[in-house]
Amino acid sequence: MSDADRSDTDRSDADRGDMDRGHAARTRQSYDTVAEAYASLTRDAVTEQPVLAAVLGMFAHLSRAAWQSDGPPPVLDIGCGPGHFAGHLDGLGLAVTGIDLSPGMIGIARRDHPGPRYAVGSMTALPCPDAAAIGALVSWSIIHVPDQQLDPVAGELRRVVQPGGIVAVGFHVGDRTNHRTEGYGGLPMDLDVHLRPVEVMSDLLQRHHFHIEATMLLDPGRATPGGVVLARRT
Repeated sequence: MSDADRSDTDRSDADRGDMDRGHAARTRQSYDTVAEAYASLTRDAVTEQPVLAAVLGMFAHLSRAAWQSDGPPPVLDIGCGPGHFAGHLDGLGLAVTGIDLSPGMIGIARRDHPGPRYAVGSMTALPCPDAAAIGALVSWSIIHVPDQQLDPVAGELRRVVQPGGIVAVGFHVGDRTNHRTEGYGGLPMDLDVHLRPVEVMSDLLQRHHFHIEATMLLDPGRATPGGVVLARRT
């Protein structure tokens, strides 16, 4: 049987590891390529989308309420891109660490939003100690995570978020995978975009012992709505 005839469930662990590494490398290269164009096109996303600003405000409020110590609550912005959300959360009084797979994106984030800390890293192996944060924002970056990596990502969220802490996951809602070959500013990209139902994302977090506090559908009239799941680590 050829590799093309084998399903993912038939592949060996080594095969799947190679696929995952290849996926990460393509995603990293794609976002390094479009980093400046992406940053420019999305610079005003929070100010131009009041509902999005409200979601970030809710995440900040819940993180502050869960924080039982002195000082600003430590939170993570996982898949932070050029730092627009991290900078906004920093302005709301949170101690933000932005993490992204793309060094190009992290470089722009440090330049344009110098308040937070930043690190290059993967959602499947976050560069953070256990219980490092009271909150974690995963803002539309999980759309590039293949199905076989969702459980490791959720496991990492449970590892780095303190008990009682908040996770907010944003994503595109649907039930399909699109392959993208061109992106922001018409630049070349080579990555998959996974659209998933709200129920799938809720179930994922529940399997990893998060209590679902709210689910939201953003722009429900659009062909591709946004989804947000807010959950608390038990």
